Amino acid sequence: MTTSLRLKAAISIGVGAALALTALAADAAAVKKEIDIVLQGTVHQTLFAIGFDGQKGYAVGANGEVQSTEDGGKTWKVSKLPTELAMLGIHVDAARAIAVGQSGTAFVKNNGGEWEKVDTGTTKRLFSVSSNVGGLTVAAGEFGALLLSEDGGRTWHSLTLDWMQVGTDGGAEPHLYGAYVAADGTMSVVGEFGLVLRSTDRGRTWSVQNKSTASLFSVKVRDDGVGFAVGQDGYALKTTDGGVTWTCIDIGSKAILNGVHSSGDGRVTVTAMREMMVSTDDGATWSSIDNPEVTTVWYVGVGSPGSDVLAVGQAGRIIRVGS
Repeated sequence: MTTSLRLKAAISIGVGAALALTALAADAAAVKKEIDIVLQGTVHQTLFAIGFDGQKGYAVGANGEVQSTEDGGKTWKVSKLPTELAMLGIHVDAARAIAVGQSGTAFVKNNGGEWEKVDTGTTKRLFSVSSNVGGLTVAAGEFGALLLSEDGGRTWHSLTLDWMQVGTDGGAEPHLYGAYVAADGTMSVVGEFGLVLRSTDRGRTWSVQNKSTASLFSVKVRDDGVGFAVGQDGYALKTTDGGVTWTCIDIGSKAILNGVHSSGDGRVTVTAMREMMVSTDDGATWSSIDNPEVTTVWYVGVGSPGSDVLAVGQAGRIIRVGS
């Protein structure tokens, strides 16, 4: 089923608008932090995403690998989904876990149940998935793939946007890399062309909150309205109003920024290609982590079961980042 969406007429932020936003000064001094290698895989393994609900968590990766924990990431148990495809995104909450990946593949696991494959209606790669407690779920993927579920990922339908109206290059269908659904149902999606798309009506209409030349790969918006989006060439944005407006910030890196996690106490962690940036004041100042377990390895997914921050990536690694 395909739902035709009408983009909001007032698209107020065009190409280059991000450059007009006020840049926040960054402190990129290196900081030494302890990195605890919780799990070390082989050179052929890769984990792409990690998610938690309290002490329960999952990490997913290449060849259908799933790592699960019940103790906040202290110990992990490996299993495998019935697929050889890579799983690229994971969402975890009290009711369910949802994993998405290559060729439109998706699996749902209800609390206490087994992983079950579901039909997404697409064969496009899905990079990210997010859901709220009511089961409103969005998945984002390649060539404009944008999928919506209202039952926690059990059934899906595709959303169709007018990319010419969005203002992509020649109406090209952009890769959409990151998605997030807030508790109130507000959806934020990021991707190529620095796009930040936002919907407050369960995906019926979308507004363009940001465009630029650099791709964005990850987005997270907290329930208090503070959020971050990160991407190519150190490109990073911050919002303090639930994703209505975004400000370009300098985090002191020109690396490919892969993932972002922030918590209400002001801690922000950004994974990158052989870099990791951290802030303790909600992105006002930043430091890079000076540790060979970071500077020689790349990480993608990042999440937290509470006080700890864990990241996953190259060689099937799961690390705990010291406070």
